[in-house]
Amino acid sequence: MKDHKILGVILAGGKSSRFGSNKSLSNLKNFKLIEHVIQKLNKKFDEILIVSNDSKLIFENKKINIIKDCIEGYLGPLVGVLSAIKYANNSKKYRWIMTFPCDTPFFDEIIIDQMIEKTTNTKEKIIFIKDKKQRHNIFGTWSTSLEKILEEDLANSYRKVDLWADKIGCSFIEKDLKNENEFLNINTKEDLLFAEKLNTKK
Repeated sequence: MKDHKILGVILAGGKSSRFGSNKSLSNLKNFKLIEHVIQKLNKKFDEILIVSNDSKLIFENKKINIIKDCIEGYLGPLVGVLSAIKYANNSKKYRWIMTFPCDTPFFDEIIIDQMIEKTTNTKEKIIFIKDKKQRHNIFGTWSTSLEKILEEDLANSYRKVDLWADKIGCSFIEKDLKNENEFLNINTKEDLLFAEKLNTKK
């Protein structure tokens, strides 16, 4: 499964303004939020890249590398995507990057296998997860060939992931939700308390 030339990426460059501190380092049961995501990616990728501007983010896992956004001043997740694509292209080992948010700990890791499989039979350069209610743009797989056009479009004020992806063209994997909180993302302290209650019930 790991012979897929895809770089696993966790986007953790947000300001966490609604949370009040770096939410990725907040504890959920026995692990930090970001560690819940790392545990899932660790099984599927030979290397994990974290895009974060927080110097406090340090991990002993030798598979993990941490880089900052390639453009200063937080301009949204597309900058994190560009930063990861640049890293992947510099390494010359990857044809795709697969991105995950740092604040969504309950996602079903089967979507990783589904996105890996989708890269073998799609003409589109972007793949997203989608359920009946919404699309999940940070759970995405991006061709590393998008570097130049993404950099140019960011310079021309493209900021929203969905608008840019629709401009480029994207395909979707339909996810049948077995757990209504599977894509719960934690933006506030109240969200974290809710997640702790959910985790206790598991």
